Amino acid sequence: MDRETFQTCCSLVKNHRPCYEKLCSSNLINYIEKKDFSYSKFFEKYVLPNYPCVFSGRYTEDWNSRKRWVTQEGKPNFQRLLQDFGDALVPVANCNAKEYNANPKKIIPFKEYIAYWKDYIQNGHSSPKGCLYLKDWHLHREFPKHNAYSTPVFFTSDWLNEYWDAIEVDDYRFVYMGPKGSWTPFHADVFHSYSWSANVCGRKKWLLYPPGQEDNLRDCHGNLVYDVTESILQDKRQFPRYDKSCQPLEIIQEAGEVIFVPSGWHHQVYNLEDTISINHNWVNSCNVDTMWQYLQRELAAVQSEISEWRDSMDNWHQHCQIMMKSCTGIDYKEFYMFLNIISKNRISFLQSFGGDTGSSRIQHPHDLSTLGPHHAVFDLNKVAQVLECVLSNEEFKKLDPDSLSPRPEDLLQKIKEATEKTPL
Repeated sequence: MDRETFQTCCSLVKNHRPCYEKLCSSNLINYIEKKDFSYSKFFEKYVLPNYPCVFSGRYTEDWNSRKRWVTQEGKPNFQRLLQDFGDALVPVANCNAKEYNANPKKIIPFKEYIAYWKDYIQNGHSSPKGCLYLKDWHLHREFPKHNAYSTPVFFTSDWLNEYWDAIEVDDYRFVYMGPKGSWTPFHADVFHSYSWSANVCGRKKWLLYPPGQEDNLRDCHGNLVYDVTESILQDKRQFPRYDKSCQPLEIIQEAGEVIFVPSGWHHQVYNLEDTISINHNWVNSCNVDTMWQYLQRELAAVQSEISEWRDSMDNWHQHCQIMMKSCTGIDYKEFYMFLNIISKNRISFLQSFGGDTGSSRIQHPHDLSTLGPHHAVFDLNKVAQVLECVLSNEEFKKLDPDSLSPRPEDLLQKIKEATEKTPL
């Protein structure tokens, strides 16, 4: 990010008001064909305004997965996949079953799934076992030396995976494999994060609704609809606000193409052919405040659920945090540690950044050196804003923040000193 883009982005953060309804009514999705499209343009035109877009297959044509996992006819290469991953255990969902507004999953051997998939195709895309979809497979974590793909530069400011890589606990990088007809019910991504999804082979249909529209797709009890194509949505007694919803943005994603799904956009996805895709969830400076707002809503929901025990339960606030973490994967203290890791990496980068712009500088995680010092300052300024909100939050104050290391006030001071000292 250069100085001009940095200044433009700072202005847009304060003043931008996205017009999602116009985008959906036109049903026109921006398609990025040329490989000379810059990171700064993507940041300014899509990340900041939170608009979706599609990158052409040129951006994935060099991936090993597109060469090794796909036959000359453009179909999944089952023989090569079995050779590479046959003994792995993988999560598989049954698309024909509904469980808590999702599809129930089980863990099976990869070779068993491939045998099912081959039979499913031979039987005219039908099976008594139902339509099974391999979803949320942490292939990158399980096979770290398998160079299946490289993250496009547009998505490298990825705080979620930067944090979980640092603590070596988890990641939000997934592989999906499924036959024609497999699908994912209506949902928003974890923490209302961004996601990017690349089709290694096959085609997908996406139905996307901009933030806020999901409230029109809840039933009279407040539950989110499972399938946005269901006729029951027409029943005003069941779905009283459905007539206020906009039409979804419909996108057909071809083989090799990469879709950018903005933060908080609910979506439903279908595999139109036998399809393999690679998906990342990610958070950065532009939607970390959305993640914080999401966590506050989740905590409020937990507190409402167990409010009757508030006066009788010791450490009720701590119990609420535990329950929230079991549902979302993170609590308020870990969110603070997440901000701390992101800040430390950028402060360290800025401290190492001097007049030398050569390759001799210290290497930092997730291409900080590529994105540059302006981006690091932009990130730190946003962390400081969110951290100030966290510090003023009454629920956070009840968790003894002085016991955290470093103390939140000290981290905030370090961030301010680092940004003030950086000559840009």
